[in-house]
Amino acid sequence: MHFISWSVAAPAVASAFLASVVEVVEAFTIILVVATLRGWRAAILGTVAALGVLAVLVLALGPVFDQLPLHILQLVIGVLLLLFGLGWLRKAVLRSAGVIPMHDEDAIFATARAQLSAEALRQQQRSQDWLAGLAVFKAVLLEGLEVAFIILAVGAGRGLLFPAALGALGACAAVLIVGAIAHKPLSRVPENKLKFAVGVMLSSFGVFWTGEGLGVAWPGADLALLVFAAVFLATGLATARFVRNAMARSKQCVS
Repeated sequence: MHFISWSVAAPAVASAFLASVVEVVEAFTIILVVATLRGWRAAILGTVAALGVLAVLVLALGPVFDQLPLHILQLVIGVLLLLFGLGWLRKAVLRSAGVIPMHDEDAIFATARAQLSAEALRQQQRSQDWLAGLAVFKAVLLEGLEVAFIILAVGAGRGLLFPAALGALGACAAVLIVGAIAHKPLSRVPENKLKFAVGVMLSSFGVFWTGEGLGVAWPGADLALLVFAAVFLATGLATARFVRNAMARSKQCVS
């Protein structure tokens, strides 16, 4: 029986929690638009339906992943996590450097509200609740698919599926409760910093599990994850600073 140490369990649960916070904040903007225009009934029904589909996906695929040989599972998921994590880290670095704009939940809220209002005007009154619920379902499902993948990736094969799922559900509950009480887009959530952290964690897991899948014996065993995380964090921060300074020098030369 493989012993699960806290050095692996804690980052896995934290990755699921932080990734869920990021995705749920984005989905909540659409949920709030629908709740504002059509009431909370349509918003809640759409959210519950999407969460049900995601739960079925995780529960169905989790046991399948657990049946695969551990080294194959580690290699496949390690490569996918590395690609996934580097994608998050790349966008976080570019946003931190000012190359691409930060997410503006207030602007997204206004745009989504205008689009949904215009669409509703083209529909019959009896279909507006269905349209609003479908908009929430699509938003939660699309954002949740990334979370479901992360839960499966960090949880399957190591007995962490349930803890990772609990971390994700905890994040969903926290964001929805705070958002419902505040009744406004959660624009103050440090989304890019969270994405930076998740990118670092997923990339670290990716390197660690890819190596294990290839039979690499990491010095320090599970503690090597901390070293990888420090390397990715330092590299990401240094890259963001370098790009930001390069852009500043470029603007000075142009002016």
